Amino acid sequence: MMRDHLAAALKDAMKSKDAPRLSAVRLIQSEIKTRDIANRGTGKGDASDDEILQILAKMVKQREESAKIYEDNARPELAAKERAEIVVIQDFMPKQLSEAEVQANVAAAIAELGASGPKDMGKVMAVLKERYAGQMDFAKASSTLKALLSGA
Repeated sequence: MMRDHLAAALKDAMKSKDAPRLSAVRLIQSEIKTRDIANRGTGKGDASDDEILQILAKMVKQREESAKIYEDNARPELAAKERAEIVVIQDFMPKQLSEAEVQANVAAAIAELGASGPKDMGKVMAVLKERYAGQMDFAKASSTLKALLSGA
């Protein structure tokens, strides 16, 4: 389904002559193709929608880091290009949960699993990753989880 959505976006960008969007969609498809090739080497099939969401999240994170580096080195035009790519990539991702929603979902998972301390972090993170793939920044969720479990 994600592949169809990306193919349609590529066609739309070509028809509308939207060069920045076209470039970003091609980058996404290139990353997916790279994952497909790597999967074939290990005997797996093409990348699933979950894997594609992971790829998109990784691409966003890379571009955020690059934009920060460009800003720190007085290259605002390159930082703006990275941020424009982030916007296009995020168009293909599910809506990101707010910080309050992340906190509520982490607390709910803790209660559901009966987690009581840091030793239970792995179980809770596994549940969160299964339920909220592509919707949650798991680095932030992990720090929230650690704070809640150490305070519990």
